[in-house]
Amino acid sequence: MRAENAARSRTTVGHAVLLLGVLITVFPFYWMFVMASNTTGDIFAYPPKLIPGSHLWENMNKVFDGIDFWGSMGITVVAATSVTFLVLLFDSLAAFAFAKYDFPGRRVLFWVVLATFMIPMQLALVPQFVTLAWLGWVGSLKALIIPGAANAFGIFWMRQYAQGAIADELIQASRVDGAGFFRQWWTVGLPVLRPGLAFLGIFTFFHIWNDYLWPLIVMTDPGKVTLQVAVQQLNGIYTTDQSMVIAGALMSVIPLIGVFLIGSRHFIANLAAGAMKF
Repeated sequence: MRAENAARSRTTVGHAVLLLGVLITVFPFYWMFVMASNTTGDIFAYPPKLIPGSHLWENMNKVFDGIDFWGSMGITVVAATSVTFLVLLFDSLAAFAFAKYDFPGRRVLFWVVLATFMIPMQLALVPQFVTLAWLGWVGSLKALIIPGAANAFGIFWMRQYAQGAIADELIQASRVDGAGFFRQWWTVGLPVLRPGLAFLGIFTFFHIWNDYLWPLIVMTDPGKVTLQVAVQQLNGIYTTDQSMVIAGALMSVIPLIGVFLIGSRHFIANLAAGAMKF
């Protein structure tokens, strides 16, 4: 009886901790919604309002009047989707080769890849911009997509995942059947790597969607910018309608919530399926 009571107490405490974590995680989104649905004066009022107001549609219409919201969202969707697809393709290919193929210089090349991961992004901005200017890509979608087509973090993450998830016996059996590298990657590697790819896809999509510095530098046409840069344009020189800016930020976050909910479902489902296979 005591053991059952102790187990129930631990379960109750665990649920309470999880509920607290959920509230802490959700509250910033709720607070953003509250500020976006009120006026700027209400935002700075004391005590602050903790319930939504009635100015949400008014603030959203101000956002539509102030920037080309749908055009900027279209650019952001194309850039984030394209980069995510290319990262999943190239990083999984490289990781599969590093994890399951023994070729001359493999370790040295892998350490070179990790070394690029340690270089701060700010140090690469100038040479990267100069290269794109030489190619004539500045101001185009290619400048947003091509530089992010592969990254060291994704290669490292997928390589570590592939080493433990893909059995060497499967690779050897596919070689006996006459499968080449790409067929092994497609038929043996990808089905097992889906949970890792799901996480990498969500991470990459969020990173490109929320990126502000690189699009600000490389997209030289103020009328053709990503969503984060466009929302920043809502800030005035002398005065800023804070409720309108927060409404724009809220509108830019909503698609990410949908992507996370869809992606996390696939991630959990693929992870459970992989566990059942093992």
